[in-house]
Amino acid sequence: MKALITAGGHGTRLRPITHTKNKHLIPIANRTMLSYSLKFAAEAGITEAGIIINQGDTEIEGEFGSGSDLGLKITYIPQEAPLGLAHVVKIAQPFIGDENFIFYLGDNILVGGIRKFIDEFESNGSNCHLVLSKVSDPERFGVPEIEGDKIIGVEEKPTEPKSSFAVTGIYLYDSSIFEAVNNIEPSARGELEISDAHQYLLDNGRNVTFSEITGWWKDTGKASDLLEANRLVLDNLQEERNGTVENSNVTGRVSIGEGSKVIGSTIRGPAILGKDVIVENAYIGPHTAIADGCRIIGSELEYSILMERTSIIDVQTRIESSLIGHDAEVIRGSAKPKSHRLLIGDQSRIQIS
Repeated sequence: MKALITAGGHGTRLRPITHTKNKHLIPIANRTMLSYSLKFAAEAGITEAGIIINQGDTEIEGEFGSGSDLGLKITYIPQEAPLGLAHVVKIAQPFIGDENFIFYLGDNILVGGIRKFIDEFESNGSNCHLVLSKVSDPERFGVPEIEGDKIIGVEEKPTEPKSSFAVTGIYLYDSSIFEAVNNIEPSARGELEISDAHQYLLDNGRNVTFSEITGWWKDTGKASDLLEANRLVLDNLQEERNGTVENSNVTGRVSIGEGSKVIGSTIRGPAILGKDVIVENAYIGPHTAIADGCRIIGSELEYSILMERTSIIDVQTRIESSLIGHDAEVIRGSAKPKSHRLLIGDQSRIQIS
């Protein structure tokens, strides 16, 4: 079995972060989003993975290279334009060949890995196996119509969903999926929809089975979803204390990277500090991930993600529920009269209390 993982698209809902970074490289608990799906593939015994990237993208390959560090052989497959998930499968046919494969959207995070779904697919002998999750807003997703223990239909982002299940970004296929993606037409939005491919399989008598995720699953398309995924991952944090702690109160599960210093501060876990982080006279609250080289001095931070080399210095109001990009600065000004001085990129969002 091979793995096919998406890492393309433009991440428009995560701008301005994605103006300079592929969204699949945004960190969750200080690990890139995409690394979780690659790790799950390797843990499931898969040795070959194809990653779908934007045409001309070098960032993903620069991060993961050949995949040997992960125990994988990675093939990079460029997609000329975002023409739909079924189009992704279509262009991956030369890589997949006649093998069974798992198709995994690289911006999906779940607990427990993917081995159990592979086992269920292989044991039931179906042509297509969908992984479902109950959601409060199924109209945002592909939605299955279920009768008894069988899927009898699939609809993409319906206005009137026929169930409360979403088809998550985890699909398992045999080679019959290529017949489907080569015989459907683009939707009204000009894309080859994966839900239409699933419906084609059903209409042509193929066996489509499903599993339900019993733990948590997040589609991390929005900043709020990223922060929630960060919270869920940190709730299972295995702490390591490799830095130094001086005159500080550190409680709960807190991981501190090499070269990091916590001085005269309070940290309440779960929280993770990368390498060479300075936390001085500061408060770090639960569910906070701070990447390498950051400085938090005289400030308070909670339920947030900070990327590399960001500085938060002498800010008098607690910062929370925030996603802050790399090499950013949030500092307190000393000039009178008091005012906010902002240098803000396109499509940013600032909330001032």
